[in-house]
Amino acid sequence: MQNTQTVQKTNWGQFGTLIIVFFFWGFVAASNDILIPVFKENLHLSQAQSQLVSFAFYLAYTIGSIIFMLISEIKKIDILDKLGYKNGISVGLIISAVGTLLFYPAAQLASFPLFISGLFVVGLGFALQQIAANPLAVIMGDPQTGSQRLSMAGGINNLGTTIGPIIVSIAIFGSVSAANTHASIQSIKTPYLILGAAFLLVAFIFKISSVPNKINLDKVEEDEAVNKSKITHRSSVFSYPQLVMGMIAIFVYVGVEVSTASNLPEFMKEHIGIQTDKIAPFVSLYWASLMIGRWTNSVGAFDISQGAKSVLRFLMPYIAFGVFILVNKIAQHDITPFYIYGINILGLIVCDILSKGNPARQLLIFSSMGILALLIGIFSNGMVSVFAFINVGLFCSTLWPCIFTLGIAGLGKYTNKGSSLLIMMIMGGGFMSLLQGYLASPKILGIQFSYFVPVCCFLYLAFYAWRVKAILKNQGIDYDVKVAAGGH
Repeated sequence: MQNTQTVQKTNWGQFGTLIIVFFFWGFVAASNDILIPVFKENLHLSQAQSQLVSFAFYLAYTIGSIIFMLISEIKKIDILDKLGYKNGISVGLIISAVGTLLFYPAAQLASFPLFISGLFVVGLGFALQQIAANPLAVIMGDPQTGSQRLSMAGGINNLGTTIGPIIVSIAIFGSVSAANTHASIQSIKTPYLILGAAFLLVAFIFKISSVPNKINLDKVEEDEAVNKSKITHRSSVFSYPQLVMGMIAIFVYVGVEVSTASNLPEFMKEHIGIQTDKIAPFVSLYWASLMIGRWTNSVGAFDISQGAKSVLRFLMPYIAFGVFILVNKIAQHDITPFYIYGINILGLIVCDILSKGNPARQLLIFSSMGILALLIGIFSNGMVSVFAFINVGLFCSTLWPCIFTLGIAGLGKYTNKGSSLLIMMIMGGGFMSLLQGYLASPKILGIQFSYFVPVCCFLYLAFYAWRVKAILKNQGIDYDVKVAAGGH
């Protein structure tokens, strides 16, 4: 029996409030890449030790998710369903604000462990926010366009990742015109205290907003299926292979995204000879590349004609690229080396068109292109290798919404637990960057050949994309078959 329910329209008012937290996640995550070389220089750390910044931050997601599940198991209730979705986000923001307060004594004492502790607490708060916010983004409209809606939220996330390194770099190093190439540890505390105040303000905004506090998960499961007779109600969340395999996929995907960026400053210093204070625009372009891809993919979520969508698919990526250019121009960075990057964006547009809005197909195409970009970076030299590694951002751009949408598809009452398990696997960002940082030692692989680590990660993602399509079809979910509009 085919599902012929009316397509649900996106509630843009609620969605607009929700994506504020996506911005914060990106702002802080990308800013960590600026902290890494500052800590390394001031506190005399090895490359592997400096990667503890990423490790601690992303490990917090795992610990936070485990705490969430343990409380749910002990209380015998779904703690998020009890607390509420928007309330959960507000509590998460308050926890993150507490973490930023630790930056003050850490700066005063020049204590690396205390800095790491602050980032860990910020990450704990982000874990709770992510567990609540990602499912909300998927269900705030037609489930068939859930991945595009999550891409749109991700695009706002990457607006944060694009301007985060620039703002934090200016706050730490001062203006570019000041020719300051060294930052003191003391300069770090002020921007993070301001960030903490922003967390508290947004926590209040969420508390009084109309963002849903409850979700009817059984109805979500029915909305996803194009064939209701195949809906399966299983005894355990681990009985759904799309989730179990998706957990590994999230682990390696976040590993690729984070390790590629966090090791990029060291690669540029070793192979290009660029000073630490000049690296920020390149890190910014990497994260802007994710924004470019997510803005492009999000076009499918708009309630507009197909013709308008076709036009926007070409306009949106260049608008996003324009944001990157504008931000760096305002920051007085030399932007002339980046104009040529506009050619690479054409390749992204072609891949997006070929994916046809199917998250599994898109995951396969973009993972394959990510492998190609990494191999070019590994076996080339100079700025070609730098831009090849930055290109990884373009092809990482839509992987989170694809994996998350596929991973929780068909879970029904287990959606919250599945979301928590997927968020737990964000720890891959810490483990993979630490592994690559270790292998980057000149005595092992060296920084350039250490990028074979993300190549291996992309290979698994391509496999998951191929396998999950058949798994979901057996449960009545097929993203190539659209839910009929208008009840017919």
